[in-house]
Amino acid sequence: MTTGLSGPSTVLAPVDAEERAEYASLYDRPLLELGAMARERATAAVPDGVVSYIADRNINYTNVCVTDCSFCAFYRRPGHEEGYVLSNEQIGAKIDEAKAIGAVQILMQGGHNPYLKLDYYTGLLDYIKTHHPIHVHGFSASELDIIARVHKLDVDTVVGELMDAGLDSVPGAGAEILVDDVRDRIAKKKIDTGRWLDIHRAVHGRGLLSSATMMFGAGESREDRVEHMMRVRDLQRETGGFTAFIPWTLQSDGTEMDGTPEATAAEYLKTVAISRLVIDNVRNLQVSYVTQGPKVAQVALHFGCNDFGSLMMEENVVSATGTDFIMPRPMLVRFIEEAGFKAVPRYQDYSPVRDDLDWYCGCAVCLDRRG
Repeated sequence: MTTGLSGPSTVLAPVDAEERAEYASLYDRPLLELGAMARERATAAVPDGVVSYIADRNINYTNVCVTDCSFCAFYRRPGHEEGYVLSNEQIGAKIDEAKAIGAVQILMQGGHNPYLKLDYYTGLLDYIKTHHPIHVHGFSASELDIIARVHKLDVDTVVGELMDAGLDSVPGAGAEILVDDVRDRIAKKKIDTGRWLDIHRAVHGRGLLSSATMMFGAGESREDRVEHMMRVRDLQRETGGFTAFIPWTLQSDGTEMDGTPEATAAEYLKTVAISRLVIDNVRNLQVSYVTQGPKVAQVALHFGCNDFGSLMMEENVVSATGTDFIMPRPMLVRFIEEAGFKAVPRYQDYSPVRDDLDWYCGCAVCLDRRG
């Protein structure tokens, strides 16, 4: 077995097949019964009827990518006339616009662009912290992987360099389904399951928090989805570094998978409920109003979810497929309250926003930097 940080991925032990089958059988339960089970579990984890959300902005610093994922309509190959890399100043302007509406972080993600070197990322982070200080939730596991491969470095070193430059936490994107048979079919060039888990293990080992996602509805089985959940749960038992789990459905329009039947709202609701039951050690479960729309997201709050996600301000990846549900803060808060919950703004670590905090974030990393 290798570390997965500079060489091949850790060889994964198989998950417990009996446990996986037992959880997969939950899909056969009546929808409302499953929702009640998940809601009870969520209430125990997050009492007082609180549903959190975060004011932030998605910034896609580049759309140039060499991974060719069949489910993505956002990326452009190197040399394409629509390919771009945002300048520091363009990103700074976006941050200032976000701060004007009370944003407490930015989410930085982009394509797997082999022409961007480590000094691009460290220089960008240094620029942000110097001129537009804000919490940077950035660079998914597969982005960290390509930086490491371009420089022939281990990921732990890359994460350390980015932390020193100002990286505060890491998003959970690029997980898709953490089953290699599925990954080989929909994203053959992307990192495998073991590598994704190894990179988050390294991130957590450095003291950074991250989230975990799951994109489903791409022809995987129920057992595949449950195996994904079990992989996240098992790494959380080891590291405790995941703040939230975020399941969302494939949007295939305009992609190579165009025409793939999309998961129904009922399938989505059952999946989030089962996520709450399987992943019993990650406190926060986030709705995906971006893919499901706000009405289904409201219902998901009664199926185990306790977080409404992000204001985003802009969203370029899912919207490239023609799905666009971005909403302003008053509307987002109204949807939470109309569903019968109390809307509470939060930081990336899920602590509530403090009015008396005169810096840019409340998470442990930012407060440590504050001194």
